[in-house]
Amino acid sequence: MNTESRNSTPFEDLDRVATARTTGKPGDPTIRRWPRVIGPLIGITALAGSLLGLSCALIGPRPYRTAAALPPPLLIDLHVHTAGSGAGGSGCLISKDLENSWKFGIYLKAFDATRESLQQHGDAWLVEQIAAQVEGSTSIDQAVVLALDGAVDDQGRLDPAATEVHVPNEFLAREVARYPSLLFGASINPRRHDALERLDACAAQGAVLVKWIPSVMHIDPADERLIPFYERLKHHRLPLLTHTGQERSFTHAEDDLCDPERLRLPLKLGVTVIAAHIASTGSTDGERHTDRLARMMAEYPNLHSEISSLTQANKLGYLGEALTRPEFDGRLCYGSDFPLINTALVSPWLFSHRLTPVQIHRIDGLTNTWDRDVALKQALGVPPEVFARTAQLLAPRLPAAAASKTQPAPDQPPRTSLRKAASSTMATPSSRALSNLDPALSPASR
Repeated sequence: MNTESRNSTPFEDLDRVATARTTGKPGDPTIRRWPRVIGPLIGITALAGSLLGLSCALIGPRPYRTAAALPPPLLIDLHVHTAGSGAGGSGCLISKDLENSWKFGIYLKAFDATRESLQQHGDAWLVEQIAAQVEGSTSIDQAVVLALDGAVDDQGRLDPAATEVHVPNEFLAREVARYPSLLFGASINPRRHDALERLDACAAQGAVLVKWIPSVMHIDPADERLIPFYERLKHHRLPLLTHTGQERSFTHAEDDLCDPERLRLPLKLGVTVIAAHIASTGSTDGERHTDRLARMMAEYPNLHSEISSLTQANKLGYLGEALTRPEFDGRLCYGSDFPLINTALVSPWLFSHRLTPVQIHRIDGLTNTWDRDVALKQALGVPPEVFARTAQLLAPRLPAAAASKTQPAPDQPPRTSLRKAASSTMATPSSRALSNLDPALSPASR
């Protein structure tokens, strides 16, 4: 039995209203209703932020933990999405339900894309845009771009009619190989008739992990028929990054399939499991998924989680919970959930009770998407070990990833991120100040 989260927010309530679908075309009542409802909600949020900012001015900022310098390279974002409509022969797919929903325009804007630009440049252009942002970042070195397999039919073949988004492994592995700053995150529905062969192929192509969203791929992680797939994951030393908690980025989701309790089978078999988003906002049988996940941490040393999406307006409070609950100590790694970090859901102004005005203005003024995300999380107290742990978890797969890179033409040497180039000239890691080498992000700066 699936119940709504006890931490439901007005943004989630609005989402449920907006996704009560009619025809799904421009001019629908659901689409017309959206601007009239979001305005007051933004006003309420702004008022709340102002009141919290006043309390901050009176008693001082209160980050979840004391901010600290970034770790030395390698700093990797393990949770980056791309998508596509099939333009340029990519094989990508977006369902008509999602394409006609209000969410699609927000996603395009987050990618700084339009329907016309996708058709003109092809879906590979989005991967190129991601690479340019990562390579221009002074905060991160690499990002794992995630494929996303679809739902499958009874014969174990892709079922386009039941699939919301499909980003094929073949397309993504080929594109990611062109950029030193990008890593390949594979996605294989284990119910495919050739799932093991696909998994072997992805490992050979340099995949560093396998990504699932069970609630939209219609996967039950507790299904014992998946044991051969889990054993093969373990053989290749491929971590399983799987969505846990409520899923609201798509138009349809079976949230029960993202209950952390369903991950006991792969964990018992020794698979390294990264439960995304600390299972935020979901609940089953009246118990929060985050509480279920926290309880399991003591049982399984191969269970980890990550902090992507936890600064979103609909998840306020979850980052603090991740950073302060002892169950998550030593188990968290860094992820962004791009492109959602590039939407109005994420803003330093939402944390005016925890950051100084100087910090907020400085973070808000950063133009690089990843610099802004890292600076916000760092100022809120995400410790260096969380930023560093992604590279540690992926370390067994990084040599294969490096070997998969396409050799550039003689007149086109591979680009190196600004932060990586700068760090090579630093005497010690401790000489790197707070985020983006700017002491203004320290809570002590007012």
